[in-house]
Amino acid sequence: MDVTLEDVSVEIAGTTLVERLNLSADSGEVVGLVGPNGSGKSTALRCLYRALRPTTGTVLLDGTDLNSMPLAESARSIAALTQKSHTELDFTVAEIVALGRFPHLRGNQRLSDAEWELCREAMQRTDVEHLARRSILSLSGGERQRVLIARALVQEPQVLVLDEPTNHLDVRHQVELLSFLRGCGLTVLVALHDLNLAAATCDRLAVMSRGSVVRTGKPLEVLEPELVREVFGVTPSIVTHPRTGAPQLLYDLTEPEGTT
Repeated sequence: MDVTLEDVSVEIAGTTLVERLNLSADSGEVVGLVGPNGSGKSTALRCLYRALRPTTGTVLLDGTDLNSMPLAESARSIAALTQKSHTELDFTVAEIVALGRFPHLRGNQRLSDAEWELCREAMQRTDVEHLARRSILSLSGGERQRVLIARALVQEPQVLVLDEPTNHLDVRHQVELLSFLRGCGLTVLVALHDLNLAAATCDRLAVMSRGSVVRTGKPLEVLEPELVREVFGVTPSIVTHPRTGAPQLLYDLTEPEGTT
């Protein structure tokens, strides 16, 4: 499923958070949004999963205006993992994951055996099957994150929207998640702070600054020292990963001359 944001602007309480943003992701493509804090990444993604409605502009799914679609229909197409996913109810892990089937059910319809098997497979894929009977409230931040990823997978979306999905995850689970994104075949839009993870994971990057996209392209084309310095305020040395060929950024932590 193709995703397009056309001239999207978002203004809240007189402040423009995103301005005339144009971004697209082709079917099956992994597109990463990178940029400093406050650059508009999360706001742009919130327009995709309908937590926000653009002040101006249009979000299109396969050419159809997202806001013209019934909520249940768009929920069957788009699954989101947000930065602030709240899980305050004392549900078991299995119950939380099963909530991903909600857009596909009618009324009080029960999950079928096939749907419960889908839940089991998602929990197995995200390494939380052994926690199935545990309360979500008893889990660590990283464990909760993996449960919420399983819930998104159970939704069987065509588009995955992920806002900093590696938050709280240890290195092993970061690698497993990002490897999954590369091979899942879904259209993925993901906001990442770590430029090295973004370069290793994404087909294309959209670099955002002050609410707009300043550059899009393949990681090797986008992650240039001058652009990184201009947008992020640091000048990296860029090397090539010896096996994948992806660009990797190395940062000098020494203080610039003249500072105290």
